[in-house]
Amino acid sequence: MRLFALPRKTGKSGFRVAFPGRLIVVALAATLTAQADPKPPAPTGPPPGIVVAASPEPEKIYLFSPSLEILDDGELLVSYDSRGTTYIRASGDKGLSWEPRGSFKGQKWSTLFSHRKALYAIGVTTPGGAIAIRRSTDRGKSWTEPVDGESGLLAEGDYHCGPVPIIVHGGRIWRAFEEFSAERPRRRFSAFVMSASEDADLLRSGSWKTTNRLTVDRRWLNTRNEEWLEGNVVVTPDGELVNVLRFESHQAEGAGFDLPLANKDIRRFEVAAMMRIDSNKHRLTFDPDTGFLPFIGGESKFTIRKDPEGGRYWTLANKVTRHDSGSSWERSPHHQRNVVSLVSSPDLRTWEEHYRPLSFAPRTVVTKAGPKVGFQYLDWHFDGADIIAVCRTSWGGANYHDSNFITFHRIPNFRTVTMSNSPADLSRPVATETESP
Repeated sequence: MRLFALPRKTGKSGFRVAFPGRLIVVALAATLTAQADPKPPAPTGPPPGIVVAASPEPEKIYLFSPSLEILDDGELLVSYDSRGTTYIRASGDKGLSWEPRGSFKGQKWSTLFSHRKALYAIGVTTPGGAIAIRRSTDRGKSWTEPVDGESGLLAEGDYHCGPVPIIVHGGRIWRAFEEFSAERPRRRFSAFVMSASEDADLLRSGSWKTTNRLTVDRRWLNTRNEEWLEGNVVVTPDGELVNVLRFESHQAEGAGFDLPLANKDIRRFEVAAMMRIDSNKHRLTFDPDTGFLPFIGGESKFTIRKDPEGGRYWTLANKVTRHDSGSSWERSPHHQRNVVSLVSSPDLRTWEEHYRPLSFAPRTVVTKAGPKVGFQYLDWHFDGADIIAVCRTSWGGANYHDSNFITFHRIPNFRTVTMSNSPADLSRPVATETESP
């Protein structure tokens, strides 16, 4: 079992981590030799972290969309989906062990959140794609069914989302969604935000208001695709609302690596988009000259939360370490999800990397062919001085994307960790075990 816990140095040769009755000495491997495309070993042993759920058939059955919630008494709940069913797992010992709690069919990509002594799961239906919400009053054991506009079916259509944050601001509950395009390409997403009054019946479609929808113009950054998605509704330091989205910035055929004009100082594959939300008019706006951000991990789904102590914004994001992997779509850096970085910002615009809790062969070019390792779609919360997180983990799965585990992780004392504290590369030979005295 590998956790995010910080190791204690024992000398130049390794780290030492104490477990009951054991002493695990982790030998540091030699530095990777410089090469254009190093080939990592296949992952061995159990995945890092604590296993919440494992696929019974890794080549066929994949686990997606983890969401994490902390109940009032400290119990942890995780949801994830597989083949059209969402599963709930519970932990009463701070994430050290997990047991099944409940499930429901016909919904995916859901966010778990608590409100007024009830638990909710909001996502989209499957098959279909309508926006739906369910309620549980028994801590996730049983759930309501969204059959119409009075019972949780909020909007008919073809919608997309991830397990993105729910926030409460100005007496309203806010969440981001996208709508698939009715024409090709379907992933030309139209982004929007929904909200409902804190006092409303959240299962009634009439309780929710939506903003206008915004789509991407690929000419803004000379991109191959027109995709922004999986937005985070966040309150700015000035008390305004914004929607910060993952952005696909792979260059169009024949386009240069550098971004054009006003965005020339932002590195391609490290881009996010920030939309302004007028909370009174329920209106989104975006300025392509000022709305793009330099953002570590902007190619993959991320969750932004504001620290109640000090007010910094934090996220766990997939760091791109091979910007030079090539211009082809098959070798595009957007595939890279084998490195997780802990990143923070004082203002949502300037981001700093602090720590890498998960890393597997960071110099590898990641493709669907290999390596079969991915740490992605992390959802997380503050837990005192720690961050706790759940991860969609591929560890020897079908490929990096189609995950065979949901794993739980803890970063102790996250506000003081540094890059030099980061655990070793998981692709390197690790461990010899000896009995402790």
